[in-house]
Amino acid sequence: MSEFALDLDVDFSEFTEALRQALDSFVADARKAGLDAPVPTAPDWNVRQLLAHQGMVHRWATDCVLGRREDPTPYEAEGLESDDPVMWLREGGLRLIKALKEAPTDLDAPVFLHDPPGPRLFWARRQCHETTIHSVDALAATLGRKPTADETWVTQQVALDGIDELLTGFMPRRKSTLRSERPISFSIRPSDVSRSWHVSVSTEPPVVERGGHQRRKLRHDSDVVLEGTAEQLYLALWNRSDEIQAEGFELWRETAHVTWT
Repeated sequence: MSEFALDLDVDFSEFTEALRQALDSFVADARKAGLDAPVPTAPDWNVRQLLAHQGMVHRWATDCVLGRREDPTPYEAEGLESDDPVMWLREGGLRLIKALKEAPTDLDAPVFLHDPPGPRLFWARRQCHETTIHSVDALAATLGRKPTADETWVTQQVALDGIDELLTGFMPRRKSTLRSERPISFSIRPSDVSRSWHVSVSTEPPVVERGGHQRRKLRHDSDVVLEGTAEQLYLALWNRSDEIQAEGFELWRETAHVTWT
């Protein structure tokens, strides 16, 4: 296992199990909500479109793991046209989990985030959080509103790792959209565990520093401090919850978006 994963106390088997749990929840909530239900956490989609997107990503990820590198574009149309897009999603998710578990530990596959772990762990981690966040979207469709952290199944360990992936993997990339003409900094401080992150935002890609968990304390004061449980922060930073409120958080909500391109 890589030092990267050990630092966050989540291993490969935990990622694949969390992926499976998210897939099960996704299926149940999509069935309950209905295909035409709007998705409050992803206003451009209804449940059918949400299923088609997630199923496309699962099939694309499986292709990457298996070395196929096929064009994922037709998968989304396949999902939209499926007679049973919920089962279509489930089948693709199970194939992905099987491919991950059967992949060699020294898998040679493409990765695309800043400072990633090895490919096998990368894809298990990425698809765990991809599926978890979109499963929360399905839950929101069932509820008719953004959920609270307590209404989800997300564990503290998964939430902490998902915060770290978002902050240290997505945000520092040059293509990330978190920018500000006036420099501003964010401190993310879970209230239930000794970890934290400092994010410096400017017109350049954000700079992220980890703190806590046997690391030195953060050296910076921050303009915006975000505090809550790990699960609350995970959902808030991915713009799936309104539980975290802080002056200055609007910039994050308006510009820190991860989109499929």
